[in-house]
Amino acid sequence: MNVLVYSGPGVSETSLYCTISTLKDILGTSFAIQTVSPKVLETEPWAPTCALLVIPGGRDLPYLSALGPAMKTIATYVRKGGSYLGICAGAYFASGRIEWEMGTPLEVQGERPLKFFPGLSRGCMYPGFQYESENGARTVSVRMSDGRIRNGLYYNGGGEFILSNDTPNVTPLAFYDDSEKPNTVAAVSCRVEEGNAVLWHVHLEYPTTSELVKSAAARVFQTLSESDVTKVESERKEIMLESLRILRLKTSNPPEIPTNPLPQYICATEASKGMLEEIHTTLNTLIDQNLGLIDDSTDQFLLHDGATSSISQNNDDRRHLVFCKDGLPSPEVTPHFSISAYFSHLTQARKQYSSSPRSPLQCNIGEVLQYGEAVTSTQTLLERNIKTLEVLPAPILSLATYQLNGRGRGGNVWVSPLGCLQWSLLLRPPPQFPNSKLVFIQYLVGLAVVEACREVLGSIGERVVLKWPNDIYAKARGEKGEELRKIGGILVNTVFMAGGVRIIVGCGLNVLNEPPIFSISQLDPSLRASNQRLTMENMLAAIMVKFGRMWDEFVSEGSFEPFIDLYLDRWIHSDQLVTLDTVKPPLRVRIAGITPEHGLLRTVPEKYQPGGPQFIDLQPDGNSFDMMAGLIKTKQ
Repeated sequence: MNVLVYSGPGVSETSLYCTISTLKDILGTSFAIQTVSPKVLETEPWAPTCALLVIPGGRDLPYLSALGPAMKTIATYVRKGGSYLGICAGAYFASGRIEWEMGTPLEVQGERPLKFFPGLSRGCMYPGFQYESENGARTVSVRMSDGRIRNGLYYNGGGEFILSNDTPNVTPLAFYDDSEKPNTVAAVSCRVEEGNAVLWHVHLEYPTTSELVKSAAARVFQTLSESDVTKVESERKEIMLESLRILRLKTSNPPEIPTNPLPQYICATEASKGMLEEIHTTLNTLIDQNLGLIDDSTDQFLLHDGATSSISQNNDDRRHLVFCKDGLPSPEVTPHFSISAYFSHLTQARKQYSSSPRSPLQCNIGEVLQYGEAVTSTQTLLERNIKTLEVLPAPILSLATYQLNGRGRGGNVWVSPLGCLQWSLLLRPPPQFPNSKLVFIQYLVGLAVVEACREVLGSIGERVVLKWPNDIYAKARGEKGEELRKIGGILVNTVFMAGGVRIIVGCGLNVLNEPPIFSISQLDPSLRASNQRLTMENMLAAIMVKFGRMWDEFVSEGSFEPFIDLYLDRWIHSDQLVTLDTVKPPLRVRIAGITPEHGLLRTVPEKYQPGGPQFIDLQPDGNSFDMMAGLIKTKQ
């Protein structure tokens, strides 16, 4: 799930930086914390995968203008169960009405549309505010609702929440600890139908250790000792954590994640050792003799013989490739993935299918594995190193436990915590394969994933389904009944070069993730009780075998036709009524299927229009599907 922090007109760059830093410090890798623009909030289907929307400090009026087109989407997101954190200007922005610096040249007043806090926000609480200045900045103390006093919090331009006895669904969280202004509310928690909002007029995001806060403290003679600073900083994070828990963000203590890429071990099953030798020989021809390595477009590669554990990549920008010709690497260097168990599952899964004889330099999909505990990105390593991409044979499977710079569709971030099965697969279709059919590969991969879930999990796996064009969802059972939760995504990159086309398929699938990230293992208690029924190794093996058989038939037939009925049975859109925002005015259409020629999403207008089109077909790479809103939009 994502935590989206607004970054657009009006935002304070300092507040933005501190907000992101504090959230990453507290949430770790439990969520993907990323900035979001007004355009994305307006046009993209961000809500289903958003755990929290944050509007940091800045200027309310530019927010009002820039976010105007997205206002309805934001309001709907929160009211339908989403979470909103507003800090200073973000708190004013989410109030029912604001009165700010009345009677001065800076005066701002008026109604605000979100009204998560339905009452009045009035400011400034303290005098001296100036835009682009720290002249009015200070540190303040607040009294929490349970009586705790928290000191040293940064203030600059914030106000107070005016509550009356009949203000509905609002709970004060903190009061300014100011004897001259007793019981003045500094923070509130608001219940907004099914969702929640927490609003702070104090800058909770600014670390007490920063020079900015220390300077503000000096203005009100609140200079703190080093030990006091440490205590106050801990209390600040504690308050932020409490706010996040109100917003239903659960945090965990994940294992320490490597910060640098680690060696990648290239291994093969016994039947595919010839392919492994060919890869080694081919890459050796690319070595720059002066440098002693492969100097490629994005990375430099050092080749090693033997499954050694002595290689360290601390502060080393080179990528180490270890060829394991005479045995697999020690489990000590691959603690989170058992290569031997994976190959064993792969062999067992493939036994149920007959296979054609192969030459020594051929292999089935999944039998040559390039594994690293931590890599930059499995997708980037294959796609953006042109020298190696041009000569590498296929298929090669690249797998990582942690991706340090993972890539998703449209530049999206894929969270890389433990338990996420993240892989990329290099494919080389035969020269005669029609390029017009390459678009179907993303559908084929998705179908292989859901079929593998049924293979591994039986009836439980039937709750894993497809969302057009390239997402994997699960039917989760919650307090409100069944709900769809995203558990994976697919990315397909196509590179045309000498010798034919190269396909790099990327997939991220939440298999064993702990909450708050939803994963396959949370579909049924039995999957948590047994550590053998569902593993990273048997799931990957099942996917590779399923996809391998589908790929062979797909290439042989030159068509997706053999799979279309099964694909439509596994997706969630059959006969679905949606609003099509790609035409003006927007049109209500019913989803009819996938066109067999070009893989377009076929829709039929709900109502007959004389002279209108019989079908409206949509490209998978040009459109996005907002399931929450029942809306298909042009991808910006």
